[in-house]
Amino acid sequence: MKVYTGTGDRGKTSLFSGERVAKANVRIEAYGDVDELNAAIGALVAFLPPQSVAVAETLQGIQADLFDLGAWLATTPGSGATGQLAPFAAERADRLERAMDAMDGELAELKSFILPGGHPAAAMAHVARTVCRRTERHVFRLAETETDDAVPPGALVYLNRLSDYLFVCARYCNHLAGVADIPWQRS
Repeated sequence: MKVYTGTGDRGKTSLFSGERVAKANVRIEAYGDVDELNAAIGALVAFLPPQSVAVAETLQGIQADLFDLGAWLATTPGSGATGQLAPFAAERADRLERAMDAMDGELAELKSFILPGGHPAAAMAHVARTVCRRTERHVFRLAETETDDAVPPGALVYLNRLSDYLFVCARYCNHLAGVADIPWQRS
Protein backbone atom coordinates (compact mmCIF):
# COMPACT_ATOMS: atom_id res chain seq x y z
CA MET A 1 0.00 0.00 0.00
CA LYS A 2 1.32 3.43 -0.91
CA VAL A 3 1.42 6.12 1.75
CA TYR A 4 0.81 8.90 -0.74
CA THR A 5 -2.48 9.21 -2.63
CA GLY A 6 -2.32 12.65 -4.18
CA THR A 7 -5.91 13.31 -3.09
CA GLY A 8 -4.81 16.13 -0.78
CA ASP A 9 -2.74 18.02 -3.33
CA ARG A 10 -5.41 20.69 -3.75
CA GLY A 11 -5.85 21.53 -0.08
CA LYS A 12 -8.60 19.09 0.85
CA THR A 13 -8.55 15.94 2.92
CA SER A 14 -11.04 13.25 3.91
CA LEU A 15 -12.55 12.79 7.33
CA PHE A 16 -12.89 9.27 8.74
CA SER A 17 -16.60 9.56 7.98
CA GLY A 18 -15.82 10.21 4.30
CA GLU A 19 -16.49 13.93 3.85
CA ARG A 20 -13.88 16.07 2.08
CA VAL A 21 -12.94 19.27 3.90
CA ALA A 22 -10.29 21.96 3.61
CA LYS A 23 -7.01 21.15 5.32
CA ALA A 24 -7.40 24.45 7.18
CA ASN A 25 -10.74 23.30 8.67
CA VAL A 26 -10.94 23.69 12.45
CA ARG A 27 -11.66 19.95 12.79
CA ILE A 28 -8.47 19.08 10.86
CA GLU A 29 -6.47 21.51 12.98
CA ALA A 30 -7.82 19.92 16.17
CA TYR A 31 -7.06 16.33 15.26
CA GLY A 32 -3.73 17.37 13.72
CA ASP A 33 -2.78 18.80 17.10
CA VAL A 34 -3.86 15.56 18.78
CA ASP A 35 -1.56 13.71 16.35
CA GLU A 36 1.33 16.09 17.13
CA LEU A 37 0.73 15.62 20.86
CA ASN A 38 0.80 11.85 20.39
CA ALA A 39 4.16 12.17 18.59
CA ALA A 40 5.56 14.40 21.36
CA ILE A 41 4.53 11.81 23.94
CA GLY A 42 6.21 9.11 21.84
CA ALA A 43 9.40 11.17 21.91
CA LEU A 44 9.03 11.54 25.68
CA VAL A 45 8.81 7.75 26.03
CA ALA A 46 12.02 7.45 23.99
CA PHE A 47 13.80 9.83 26.40
CA LEU A 48 12.66 8.10 29.61
CA PRO A 49 15.32 6.75 31.96
CA PRO A 50 15.43 2.91 32.11
CA GLN A 51 13.79 2.83 35.57
CA SER A 52 10.62 4.45 34.16
CA VAL A 53 8.76 1.33 32.99
CA ALA A 54 5.50 2.24 34.76
CA VAL A 55 5.61 5.79 33.36
CA ALA A 56 6.24 4.42 29.86
CA GLU A 57 3.23 2.10 30.17
CA THR A 58 1.01 4.97 31.32
CA LEU A 59 2.24 7.19 28.48
CA GLN A 60 1.60 4.47 25.92
CA GLY A 61 -1.93 4.13 27.30
CA ILE A 62 -2.30 7.89 26.85
CA GLN A 63 -1.12 7.51 23.26
CA ALA A 64 -3.89 4.95 22.70
CA ASP A 65 -6.39 7.40 24.22
CA LEU A 66 -5.15 10.08 21.83
CA PHE A 67 -5.67 7.76 18.85
CA ASP A 68 -9.26 7.27 20.02
CA LEU A 69 -9.72 11.03 20.46
CA GLY A 70 -8.22 11.74 17.05
CA ALA A 71 -10.65 9.28 15.47
CA TRP A 72 -13.58 11.05 17.13
CA LEU A 73 -12.35 14.44 15.95
CA ALA A 74 -11.81 13.08 12.41
CA THR A 75 -15.43 11.95 12.23
CA THR A 76 -18.47 14.08 11.53
CA PRO A 77 -20.83 13.88 14.52
CA GLY A 78 -23.95 11.88 13.78
CA SER A 79 -22.41 10.00 10.87
CA GLY A 80 -22.59 6.21 10.70
CA ALA A 81 -18.84 6.04 11.25
CA THR A 82 -19.27 7.04 14.91
CA GLY A 83 -20.56 3.53 15.58
CA GLN A 84 -17.04 2.21 14.92
CA LEU A 85 -15.42 4.45 17.54
CA ALA A 86 -14.48 3.54 21.10
CA PRO A 87 -16.39 5.56 23.69
CA PHE A 88 -14.42 8.48 25.10
CA ALA A 89 -15.65 8.48 28.67
CA ALA A 90 -14.73 10.72 31.61
CA GLU A 91 -13.06 7.75 33.35
CA ARG A 92 -10.01 8.37 31.17
CA ALA A 93 -9.38 11.64 33.02
CA ASP A 94 -9.83 9.80 36.33
CA ARG A 95 -6.97 7.46 35.35
CA LEU A 96 -4.75 10.49 34.76
CA GLU A 97 -5.60 11.87 38.18
CA ARG A 98 -4.70 8.58 39.87
CA ALA A 99 -1.41 8.43 37.96
CA MET A 100 -0.61 12.03 38.97
CA ASP A 101 -1.39 11.31 42.60
CA ALA A 102 0.93 8.29 42.58
CA MET A 103 3.84 10.27 41.09
CA ASP A 104 3.16 13.35 43.21
CA GLY A 105 3.37 11.23 46.37
CA GLU A 106 7.08 10.68 45.66
CA LEU A 107 7.92 14.31 44.85
CA ALA A 108 9.03 17.13 47.09
CA GLU A 109 6.42 19.80 47.62
CA LEU A 110 6.48 22.42 44.90
CA LYS A 111 7.23 25.79 46.47
CA SER A 112 7.96 27.91 43.40
CA PHE A 113 7.47 28.00 39.67
CA ILE A 114 9.91 25.80 37.81
CA LEU A 115 11.57 26.22 34.44
CA PRO A 116 11.09 23.52 31.81
CA GLY A 117 14.23 21.43 31.69
CA GLY A 118 16.44 19.16 33.71
CA HIS A 119 16.70 15.60 32.46
CA PRO A 120 15.96 15.24 28.70
CA ALA A 121 12.79 13.25 29.49
CA ALA A 122 11.58 16.04 31.79
CA ALA A 123 12.30 18.64 29.13
CA MET A 124 10.37 16.57 26.57
CA ALA A 125 7.46 16.20 29.01
CA HIS A 126 7.31 20.00 29.19
CA VAL A 127 7.31 20.22 25.39
CA ALA A 128 4.47 17.68 25.29
CA ARG A 129 2.64 19.71 27.97
CA THR A 130 2.75 22.86 25.85
CA VAL A 131 1.59 20.95 22.76
CA CYS A 132 -1.23 19.58 24.92
CA ARG A 133 -2.28 23.10 25.95
CA ARG A 134 -2.41 24.19 22.30
CA THR A 135 -4.35 21.04 21.43
CA GLU A 136 -6.83 21.81 24.19
CA ARG A 137 -7.35 25.34 22.81
CA HIS A 138 -7.96 24.07 19.28
CA VAL A 139 -10.32 21.29 20.41
CA PHE A 140 -12.19 23.87 22.48
CA ARG A 141 -12.42 26.10 19.40
CA LEU A 142 -13.91 23.15 17.49
CA ALA A 143 -16.44 22.64 20.28
CA GLU A 144 -17.39 26.34 20.12
CA THR A 145 -17.68 26.62 16.34
CA GLU A 146 -19.51 23.41 15.45
CA THR A 147 -22.47 21.50 16.84
CA ASP A 148 -22.81 20.56 20.49
CA ASP A 149 -21.54 17.06 19.77
CA ALA A 150 -18.48 18.14 17.73
CA VAL A 151 -16.21 16.95 20.55
CA PRO A 152 -16.83 13.75 22.52
CA PRO A 153 -17.92 14.21 26.11
CA GLY A 154 -14.95 14.16 28.41
CA ALA A 155 -12.38 15.15 25.77
CA LEU A 156 -11.80 18.68 27.05
CA VAL A 157 -11.54 17.49 30.65
CA TYR A 158 -9.13 14.77 29.50
CA LEU A 159 -6.87 17.23 27.67
CA ASN A 160 -6.89 19.59 30.64
CA ARG A 161 -5.91 16.75 32.98
CA LEU A 162 -3.32 15.50 30.50
CA SER A 163 -1.44 18.79 30.55
CA ASP A 164 -1.40 18.60 34.36
CA TYR A 165 -0.22 14.99 34.14
CA LEU A 166 2.62 15.97 31.80
CA PHE A 167 3.74 18.68 34.25
CA VAL A 168 3.85 16.19 37.13
CA CYS A 169 5.49 13.64 34.81
CA ALA A 170 8.25 16.15 34.01
CA ARG A 171 8.98 16.60 37.70
CA TYR A 172 8.82 12.84 38.23
CA CYS A 173 11.29 12.20 35.39
CA ASN A 174 13.72 14.61 37.03
CA HIS A 175 13.16 12.83 40.35
CA LEU A 176 13.84 9.38 38.86
CA ALA A 177 17.00 10.64 37.17
CA GLY A 178 18.23 12.38 40.34
CA VAL A 179 18.07 15.79 38.69
CA ALA A 180 16.64 18.76 40.57
CA ASP A 181 13.84 20.85 39.11
CA ILE A 182 15.06 24.28 38.04
CA PRO A 183 13.35 26.95 40.16
CA TRP A 184 12.30 30.13 38.37
CA GLN A 185 14.00 33.24 39.69
CA ARG A 186 13.12 36.77 38.77
CA SER A 187 15.76 38.44 36.68
